[in-house]
Amino acid sequence: MERIEEIKKVIEEKMNKVNSLEELNDLKVLFLGKKGLITEVQGMIKEIPNDSKKEFGMKVNEVRTLFNTIYEEIKNKLEEEKINKKLKEEAIDITLPSEKIETGSIHPFNRIIMEVEDLFVSMGYDVVDGNEIETDEYCFKRLNVPDGHPARDSQDTFYITEEYLLRTQTSTAQAHTMEENKEKGPIRIICPGKVYRRDDDATHSHQFGQVEGLVVDKDISLADLKGTLEIFAKRLLGENTKVRFRPSYFPFTEPSVEVDLSCFKCGGKGCALCKQTGWIEVLGAGMVHPNVLRMGGYDPEVYTGFAFGTGLDRLAMFKYNIPDIRYLYTNDVRFLKEFDRKDEE
Repeated sequence: MERIEEIKKVIEEKMNKVNSLEELNDLKVLFLGKKGLITEVQGMIKEIPNDSKKEFGMKVNEVRTLFNTIYEEIKNKLEEEKINKKLKEEAIDITLPSEKIETGSIHPFNRIIMEVEDLFVSMGYDVVDGNEIETDEYCFKRLNVPDGHPARDSQDTFYITEEYLLRTQTSTAQAHTMEENKEKGPIRIICPGKVYRRDDDATHSHQFGQVEGLVVDKDISLADLKGTLEIFAKRLLGENTKVRFRPSYFPFTEPSVEVDLSCFKCGGKGCALCKQTGWIEVLGAGMVHPNVLRMGGYDPEVYTGFAFGTGLDRLAMFKYNIPDIRYLYTNDVRFLKEFDRKDEE
């Protein structure tokens, strides 16, 4: 009994000096651990005479309850103090001015794609996704470019196998679309996407963006192509933009034309950008070759069509006055921040 009274005094003495949860936990081990003071005295019950065991057991429970009660009170107090201290240290003064958060902007390449898609969708075109990995048949043969044709050399293709390659043009979409159109009805599509060629300099890249446009219907003429491209140019580069057609050659169109636009920077007067000519070559176009129509399942005696293709990267360069095509891929923050300003404007 004397030992129990001593433990009570030790509990009160030590508990009054606790300043942290760690110290409190140490005292719990001291009193209630496997070799704790209360555990030790509880083990003495077997040495107590039978007539005193009940009283002794009650005293042991009393000291255990005393410890647990004081322990819980101090624990709750210390936890509350800890939370209040943390809240005070982490308090936020909502009256302070906020810091400017760095935000991104739409990349110039994506800007051009969005503008082109919005324009042609408003004219009734569908947007088609093409395959970036293509077969030789759809990239060349279905577009009237047989084996050994010189046009294959100018495109300098990345071949994966003898049959599969990385597409060199989004024109592959027109071959697939004509074939998949089972009803052989009118077609009006554009296909923007990435294409791949073995080029890499200030104005060319081994990977670049291109958009292909295709219209197939009855009584389509070169005049329809000219009107479409005039709307395209004026909407994209300004109402004063002029369009010039020059005869050219592409294996998948006949007749074929190169299309120049009046320089948007100097208005056609001549400058360094247009090399003093007043014109910038932007795209190739023409009437769909009868062989291409025939291979797509269309009767060239009944249907005609036009197609055009232009580089999205070059359009971005012209529209945003970007001197080097590689700026579009280097992710230089200084360059991209210029487009943050355009968003603000």
